[in-house]
Amino acid sequence: MNRVTINQEMCKECEYCMTFCPKKTILVKSETLNKMGYYAVQAKNIQHCIACGICASVCPEGAIMVEKNV
Repeated sequence: MNRVTINQEMCKECEYCMTFCPKKTILVKSETLNKMGYYAVQAKNIQHCIACGICASVCPEGAIMVEKNV
């Protein structure tokens, strides 16, 4: 299974990952604020992730890491 790891403390809620994910794997924001005052995104429906890496490449903060077939 593929894995998407999001550093919640680095996320600034820009939603680029949510917008550009072809499978809409990253769909929801956290219900609590991170230390910088943002609602970080969370990976859901990870079974649909194709590990394309688009989310990681569009993240301006470098907060996302994608691993294929972990």
